[in-house]
Amino acid sequence: MKYIDSKSHNSYFNLALEEYILKNENIEEDIVFLWQNTPTIVVGNNQNTIEEINVPFVKENKIQVVRRLSGGGAVYQDMGNLNFTFIKCLDEASNLDIKKFALPVVEALNKLGVPAQLTGRNDISVENKKISGNAQRLYRNKLLHHGTLLFDTDLEVMVKVLQVGIDKIESKGIKSIRSRVTNIKPYFNQQITIEVFRESILKELFQGKEVNYYYLDEKDLKEINNLVNTKYSTWEWNFGYSPSYSIKNSRRFPAGKIELFIDVEKGMIKSCQIFGDFLSLCDIFEIEKALQNKCFEPEVIEKTLVQFNLKHYFGEITLPEIMTVFFG
Repeated sequence: MKYIDSKSHNSYFNLALEEYILKNENIEEDIVFLWQNTPTIVVGNNQNTIEEINVPFVKENKIQVVRRLSGGGAVYQDMGNLNFTFIKCLDEASNLDIKKFALPVVEALNKLGVPAQLTGRNDISVENKKISGNAQRLYRNKLLHHGTLLFDTDLEVMVKVLQVGIDKIESKGIKSIRSRVTNIKPYFNQQITIEVFRESILKELFQGKEVNYYYLDEKDLKEINNLVNTKYSTWEWNFGYSPSYSIKNSRRFPAGKIELFIDVEKGMIKSCQIFGDFLSLCDIFEIEKALQNKCFEPEVIEKTLVQFNLKHYFGEITLPEIMTVFFG
């Protein structure tokens, strides 16, 4: 097994790195790497992104949103979270049991004095509180297994970013299952940094032997950055790839109530209806028509709305208030 030391804290790069290693037929050895991201929401491959995130909070706090290759639910990551990835070459007799691959991490935590255990279908827990979620993706004869380790993550921010503000979303996406979570750091007898924790986990994964490094060359980095630019940093992958869904939302303001009904396909608004008791001077159909075939994204919606004299359509309801009906 070889270790890749990812110095990047960019979630687009780190997920592109995973895919590159997984699908690169020239890399035949098993690979492991530990990595961290600046504040990021990572959604599962089969999820509806808009159904998993608090859009206004995410935008306001400049939190990255990225879709991964594997299934499972949405997770929040920051620099207090440590991610681990195993990419293994398989033979036909290999056991794909997710617990088999999470077990080395559990054993490493136990040796460090953290009473971790495997729980549920894909979790690692301490005292019945989740500290890690795991997921997998198979590509030909190679398996990607990755997971999170909540070392010292801001759990208050985690709750806010994964709290959807829209009243009702109906979609075919796989919804996240929320669990009680906790950080690992309080379980250590002494104060340690995440850097020390990272080195300790790495040492245990290699069972005290010398770490065997795999170094990314210029060709590797070029291919990875190409994946960043053409896939992982794009709206099409992170939002447009979502399953079709419908949104029903309503808000009452001092100047009246707005009810919104939207159908979205591949991230684009296919139909839009707006109802309410607001005092309009013009036909709201003009705004409904203007929103059709637009990306369901705050910047696009706001740019479309400001083209109109909104007082003629919504009375004294303001643009910021209208935007909360769209995105909570």
